[in-house]
Formats: sequence, C-alpha cells, structure tokens
Amino acid sequence: MVAHLKKEGKRRGGREGGERGGGEERDREGEEEDPQPERIGTSGLPSEGHSMKLHPQRSLTASGWMKAHTEVLAEGLDGGGRRELQGEAQQGPFSAAIFPGVMPGSSVRNLAMEKVASAVLFPCKYATTGCSLTLHHTEKPEHEDICEYRPYSCPCPGASCKWQGSLEAVMSHLMHAHKSITTLQGEDIVFLATDINLPGAVDWVMMQSCFGHHFMLVLEKQEKYEGHQQFFAIVLLIGTRKQAENFAYRLELNGNRRRLTWEATPRSIHDGVSAAIMNSDCLVFDTAIAHLFADNGNLGINVTISTCCP
Repeated sequence: MVAHLKKEGKRRGGREGGERGGGEERDREGEEEDPQPERIGTSGLPSEGHSMKLHPQRSLTASGWMKAHTEVLAEGLDGGGRRELQGEAQQGPFSAAIFPGVMPGSSVRNLAMEKVASAVLFPCKYATTGCSLTLHHTEKPEHEDICEYRPYSCPCPGASCKWQGSLEAVMSHLMHAHKSITTLQGEDIVFLATDINLPGAVDWVMMQSCFGHHFMLVLEKQEKYEGHQQFFAIVLLIGTRKQAENFAYRLELNGNRRRLTWEATPRSIHDGVSAAIMNSDCLVFDTAIAHLFADNGNLGINVTISTCCP
C-alpha cells in the first residue's frame, strides 16, 4: 500500500521567547538617621550584647530582613562555631527556613528540615494518574520528567501543537487536529514522502495501524549547517515504553540496485522524535543518498512492523 503524504508543519518556525527582569525599588526619601537606634532581641539567640540595629520608621523589604537577620545569626553563633550565613543566601529545597524574625519566603536553607526530608519518601506528583513510586525529594524531579504517567504531548513534529492529554486521547486528537495525516492498515506498507527537494526544515508524517496498535512514521529533514542537509526517519509507538519493547520495525530504501536498511525497536511517543535524532537512534542519510533512491523528487521508504518473541 502507498500513501502520498502532505507535509505536516512544512515550515518550522522558531520559538518565541522573552526575558523577564526585575528588581526591587526602595523609597527612602524623607528618611532621617535615628541617633538612638533600637536594640531588638532575637528569640533563641543570645540577646545580651547581640542586637540588630534598625531604624523604627524604616520599612524593610524581604531582602532587608534577610540581610539583617543573617547578621544577627552570625553574631549570635560566634561562640559555638559560626555558620557561614553572611553573603548571598543559598537556595535549597526547604528554603522557607523558620528562623526567629525571618520573614516567610526568605531563601535561608533549613538544614535540619533538609536532613529530615532526606529520610522521607514522597509520592510522585502523578500518583493520581497511576504512578505508585515513592522517592526521596532529590530523586523526584528526574523521575517526574520521564514518568510514564505524566501527560502525553502531541507527538506530531513541526506543528507547534501545545496539546496534552492521556494516552487514550492521543489518536482522537491526531484525527481531529491533524487531519492531513494519512493512516494505512497493515504491517508492511510504503511511506512515500513527496517533494523532498523543498528547501529548509520539512517533516513528513503518516500513521500505520497493525497488531492492535498505532505507529507514527516520521521523516524529518534538517539543515545541520549551511548547505548540508540530513534526513532522519523513525517509527514511534502510540503507547508506553514497555509496550514499545514488544515490537520491532524495519525501514528500507530500495532502488537502482542499491539497498539501505535500518532495524530497531520503536520509541514511545513519550520519548519523542527529538531525543532519537539527538542520539542518532534512527535511519540517517544525507541529500546525496536520498537522491540515489528518489524518483522525481519523491522518496519511498518500505516500513515493516513485527512483534518480538517474549
């Protein structure tokens, strides 16, 4: 079976981004020096001889409180091993430290709480969607970035689609939001990419349905540097990584008594196309190779999906 593909997201534009900057303004207009500064004691620290000089009428910002109280803490701990609290405060996972008089939201690390947290297991934030893992707080971010139960993003490359949803909703989204994608039935089909000589970055996408699953076939052309273009072909499973391990795929270019073949395990759409291209875990060939197998600017790739023996 042969499908003539329309380009999905034919021209990929750059991402818009911006930078935010900011600072805090302090209005000290009209302030006068107080010749008799108050002594303010601190709960839990030596109060005699250790004071914090503040002008009563001055309104401090959060950073002002931070500086003043780190100085007090440093003074109060001089006799028993001074902590290095002066200077730029460190940011930690339990940064809202509860020090006497320090305003909530400050960035002083609470080392005692961090020590407690290192012995406590926390549930994954995707526990409500099925993840049963519990992890130390230092392990949570890395796991949650690759958790199988996190929402699925739209797998269609080059379309700048921001959709996210459950695995069960992916095919419905593709059929309604990306109607130009062709779907073919069967384990052995021909993926026909048209107009491969188009300039710039181009994607060709189609779907293959077999063995009760849907597979996304992607051919992507990128210009690595000026004048040098490369093609990347890969198969993704609309499913989990564990499900993907049950299948294998073969991509084959044939023509003019030449053959180029790539065999691999399909990647889950959770991994995405970019990760495969970055690791060259796909069929890679340049423009010269493409022209050896192309026919009038069209390139046919034989795609075969098979099941793996357990």
